[in-house]
Amino acid sequence: MTASVATAPGGTTGTALSVLPGVLRQALGWADAHRAGFALPSDVLDPHTQVNSTLKPLGELAQLCTTIRRSTGPDTPEHRTAGELITFAWDQVHAGDLLLELLRGEPFAAYPYEIYAAFAGYGLRNEGFERLAGTLSATRGWAHTEQQANRELGLINSERRVGNALHADAGSVLARTWLGGLSEPWMFEGPSGYALTHTVFHITDWCCVPERMPADIDAYLRAWLPPWIDGCLESRQWDLTGELLAVAAALPGPPPRDLLDAAWPALATAQAPGGAVPETGPTAPPAKTAQAAVSSGHAGPEPDPYPFLACYHSTLVTAFAAALSLKRLTTHRADAATADTGATV
Repeated sequence: MTASVATAPGGTTGTALSVLPGVLRQALGWADAHRAGFALPSDVLDPHTQVNSTLKPLGELAQLCTTIRRSTGPDTPEHRTAGELITFAWDQVHAGDLLLELLRGEPFAAYPYEIYAAFAGYGLRNEGFERLAGTLSATRGWAHTEQQANRELGLINSERRVGNALHADAGSVLARTWLGGLSEPWMFEGPSGYALTHTVFHITDWCCVPERMPADIDAYLRAWLPPWIDGCLESRQWDLTGELLAVAAALPGPPPRDLLDAAWPALATAQAPGGAVPETGPTAPPAKTAQAAVSSGHAGPEPDPYPFLACYHSTLVTAFAAALSLKRLTTHRADAATADTGATV
């Protein structure tokens, strides 16, 4: 069904660069066109409100758009759109006041802190939130909250972004993760895959500081990302494929060009004409979406083939990974051209 990344690395040189601009533009355009799906309901502070379908999507929009903004040129439409989406998300949380109310109501919960840290990484601050967060993060209870190691790394990175003292040593916590232990690669499956991608996101500040990645983890990932991504493509796990491609683009040193050239065209086939990418499973055939447009009696943008909650995360992740990959490949190509020019002088 898909190109084999593990057994046939090194597709045509430059194939990733040929698809990445369009993939990024369409995926980010989908997010921009679906702001209403990310908008918070009026009862968001109600204890019965589902965090995973309200605050989580908005926090992810802010976080991933922060990296997209940092990874795109200031004169590009994608840079501008990412900035506008961050501003939209900041408005939704009332410039941080809503997150402050959440923190007051659930002082033991990490998610308001982590959502706030996404904005803090972009330079958006709320004095009241930071005052309370500083008090809470200095407590014994905060330092001894029991959670999985990769989740604790996320909290440590959030503390770093906000500017509070780290409650634990990041290196010690990293050593307790599936990835930090350099687990047997054949033990890779869905939960461990997401755990390792988020471990990388947290230690590299969402892929923007690759040099924080230890050398042994870099070598391990370079060896095993190709077969893992190959398996995800074969099983049509589009969301996890996108996260693993973001990890590939976060490796220090030269980007894994052969891997990116082989994998990106395969992932691009999962993207619908309107930009959406499903999390898993079969993709909607173009003929079906075209027929839906005809049946609706109007032309214009392609109708969505997937419900919002079934595609928003994978679509954002695709845009995030595409921006990172595009930056790494173009920067490395420019550096290589400069080096070649210097060598001939």
